[in-house]
Amino acid sequence: MHDDRRITEVRLDRFVRERIIPAVYTRSVPLTLSSWDVPDEPVTVMEALRHDFVPQEPGAAWGKPWGTKWLRLQGDVPESWGTDPDTTVEIVVDLGFTTEIPGFQCEGIAWRPDGTIIKAISPRNQYIPLKLLGSGMAVDFYVEAAANPDVAQGWTFAATPYGDKATAGTAPQYRLGNISIAELNQTVWELQQDIWTLAGLMHELPTEQRRRHEILRALERMMDAMEPDNVAGTASAGRQVLAEVLSRPAYASAHQLVATGHAHIDSAWLWPVRETIRKCARTFSNVVALMDEDPGFVFSCSSAQQLAWMKEFYPELFGRIREKVKAGQFVPVGGMWVESDTNMPGGEAMARQFIEGKSFILDEFGIECREAWLPDSFGYSAALPQIVKAAGSRWFLTQKISWNQINRMPHHTFNWEGIDGTRLFTHFPPVDTYNSELSGRELAHAERNYRDHGRGSTSLVPFGYGDGGGGPTREMLAAAHRASDLEGSPKVRVGSAESFFTQAEEEYTALPVWVGEMYLELHRGTYTSQAQTKRGNRRSEHLLREAELWCASATVRTGGSFVYPAAELKRLWRLVLLQQFHDILPGSSIAWVHQDAERNYSAISAGLEALIAQAAAALLGEGQREFLLNAAPHARDGVPALGAAERVAAGEPVRTAAADDGGYVLDNGVIRAVLDSNGLIASLTDYASGREAIAPGQRGNLLELHRDTPNEWDAWDIDEFYRRNVTASDEAHALRLESEGQSAVVVVERVAGSSPVTQRITLAPGSDSLAITTAVAWQESEKLLKLGFALDVRADRSASETQFGHVFRPTHVNTSWEAAKFEICAHRWIHVAEPGYGVALSNSSTYGHDVTRNIREGDGGTTTIVRLSLLRAPKFPDPAADRGHHELTVTIRPGAGIAEAVEEGYRTNLAPRVVRGANPVEPLFTVPNPALVIEAVKLAEDGSGDVVVRLYESLGQRSTGLLSANFAVRDVYATDLLERPAEAPGVTPSGHGRVTLALRPFQLVTLRFAR
Repeated sequence: MHDDRRITEVRLDRFVRERIIPAVYTRSVPLTLSSWDVPDEPVTVMEALRHDFVPQEPGAAWGKPWGTKWLRLQGDVPESWGTDPDTTVEIVVDLGFTTEIPGFQCEGIAWRPDGTIIKAISPRNQYIPLKLLGSGMAVDFYVEAAANPDVAQGWTFAATPYGDKATAGTAPQYRLGNISIAELNQTVWELQQDIWTLAGLMHELPTEQRRRHEILRALERMMDAMEPDNVAGTASAGRQVLAEVLSRPAYASAHQLVATGHAHIDSAWLWPVRETIRKCARTFSNVVALMDEDPGFVFSCSSAQQLAWMKEFYPELFGRIREKVKAGQFVPVGGMWVESDTNMPGGEAMARQFIEGKSFILDEFGIECREAWLPDSFGYSAALPQIVKAAGSRWFLTQKISWNQINRMPHHTFNWEGIDGTRLFTHFPPVDTYNSELSGRELAHAERNYRDHGRGSTSLVPFGYGDGGGGPTREMLAAAHRASDLEGSPKVRVGSAESFFTQAEEEYTALPVWVGEMYLELHRGTYTSQAQTKRGNRRSEHLLREAELWCASATVRTGGSFVYPAAELKRLWRLVLLQQFHDILPGSSIAWVHQDAERNYSAISAGLEALIAQAAAALLGEGQREFLLNAAPHARDGVPALGAAERVAAGEPVRTAAADDGGYVLDNGVIRAVLDSNGLIASLTDYASGREAIAPGQRGNLLELHRDTPNEWDAWDIDEFYRRNVTASDEAHALRLESEGQSAVVVVERVAGSSPVTQRITLAPGSDSLAITTAVAWQESEKLLKLGFALDVRADRSASETQFGHVFRPTHVNTSWEAAKFEICAHRWIHVAEPGYGVALSNSSTYGHDVTRNIREGDGGTTTIVRLSLLRAPKFPDPAADRGHHELTVTIRPGAGIAEAVEEGYRTNLAPRVVRGANPVEPLFTVPNPALVIEAVKLAEDGSGDVVVRLYESLGQRSTGLLSANFAVRDVYATDLLERPAEAPGVTPSGHGRVTLALRPFQLVTLRFAR
């Protein structure tokens, strides 16, 4: 037989394009349009309907960037329409979409005249069934059209003015398309879905497989049976031809796919938060409308914050969502406030994501999420398994690791083991997308790609258009139904994530194990981009620690006369958690988003400072004595951890001397630093060990400016080749010695590229560390600024703080997995060591680091170079990212172990708070062993007045100690993160408000003390 396969396939493509698609709507009549343009920011529906609408020209250009146009659509359905049972009447609204992409453009939502939502209008979901209008054969409703600009611009990563209203301009972005009443031919539509499913499957089957050719010939016979000039009249005959190949059951061994509806809506990204709120309303209205049509449709919604927005701004829609939750169709998943970044949020903030997320969903819907759901975050902290389990969840899902540049994860279903030994059932959907259309290509890829065949047979497919695409569509559900039992295809079952995890757990018991972090081999620049956002996050986390501690202390110590501000603390926590969304904190959003974030951080700071001041006044009373409020978990200047007392003088003033080359020597009797004439650290020794920390002939405090031009994803990526182009900013333009109280300060002025830099290098009396504050008037473009320290340490690994502990990473590159980690994330500190000696570096708001090593030719020793990534200057999506003034603090502590690194991290991030008053404050809790670190002290979420303390083992070793409550206690017990009773190995209440602790490495414990 001659091979005419390609001829038939091309014929089919044209037949669908020119015959089937135009015949879906058999006839249409235009609607009469009127409109009102919102002057600036969006308004509520009732406010919009109060305005005068003027006649709107069809096909007109509309929509300045970020503008909103309200359209009124009016008309009458012709009397003869809708009488044929094979047809239905719909309204088609094209706002000027391009259907090449499902989102990232204009969007709309339809409203009834009474102010209730109908459904959304999206590029690939442009219809509104007439029956949803509730107005018989008369058409009269409104469309709120949002002119969101195409910031992505085809993902060219070119600089764009659209990310800031101040630069976006006013030129219309879109032109109205077809807006009409149309008659849908249901048989033609069903035939279109038959063809789409069969053709998609056919193209994925091997050419030598019989099934592929059977489908091809069936499609050929379908075209032969139909009359091209009468598609509507012959569509039924076409469907009959295809019925036999559609009815063939799947192979008994076919892979099973649980398809769950999904719409990944970034809580801010290439649009501001205010637009995300509208995107959620559009998508969720589509979802509930689709549920009314298909009771078997199940949708997974992963962000409590987005549901909270619906409750606040769209209460009628929220009520409909609540009903669908009760029906088991609209399923909250994830149990987090937002789909946050997991690399950079601190331990307590990461815990609060689950506390706030799960609590909201429990309170509003009475259900508890059992899975963590983070399909798009940029890597996954090794602390996450313990935090997820401590929140009462048992499963984890992500997809993002499929984006790895170099290495492929060896499993799709496995146990993930965290830093403390907690294991978490984890799944990567092998479909490699969280926006599936359930196409033949995607379903086949999921089956072929699955790495656990023979042990497991089930995987998950999240389907639906996200980010303004409107979510799942009726076409996707049609594809799911057709692929439920279809020869050559995996078996598709529409269901919930929970049903998938339950099934997968039952069938796959001997799971492989992945230990440690799941590092994303991509988007490494997100540890550094938008430094002000990162500074705001770090500062807010520590202010929240202080506010909760002092407010709880004030409530307990004053006998209740100070009222714990629970509602305000919750509000501020939730605002901080929102900023930790995985495109805000990582710095990968448009300028508008980061401007909002900085305003939010300013408001958060003001609010928390006010709470701290009120609590301090209640605690200390009126007086003129100066007290240090020590919120750190370690004693400071003679003040106990978590208490307030008068400071003890640290020691004599720092001794200074001129160095031989024109630099300075700083010496406080604990450490000695020599700065050369360029303000670089030539020598750093601690008197306890007598050992030099700086490698021979090399320097610390070296600023280096790199070319930073990644191949794509500018704000996200640092590519390894950045290292090949570097300029050292090693020349001081000015160097002078100053005093600051009893501290000695060397001020260095230099230039990095075109950016003036002023460094203040400070040694305080009695301090174990040298502090370097770098102020930069950053003017660069596509540059990366690093601050490096060449250390005389043979370190084969580095230790980086993460949530409730630290993670080790090799400094060598023996394997491709290690080579891929050329940029790493650390929280407040990073530590490198050889047996018996180490050096710790802490920071005030920096997360990106790199650690390399080399062997010196002269003495054969090893130089370990630790560098902090201070600033970047990407062009997309914010072309002015990071420009302006920055101030970043780094400390270096020689002769330090892990315990000293932990202490240094808290010291750098909790600035001394000196307050006048009359009386010292006894700490609510004491624990003598510094390995046991108290991370949070607060009152219970339920308003009972119980005191909750959260602590962890910080050194990565077995640690014991006695935790004592210094107030009257009637009961104490361990809880989960939601403060419910839970088992806690190694935790033994011993009476009188005391708890004996024997914790495993990095164990996290939450204790509840009933007063």
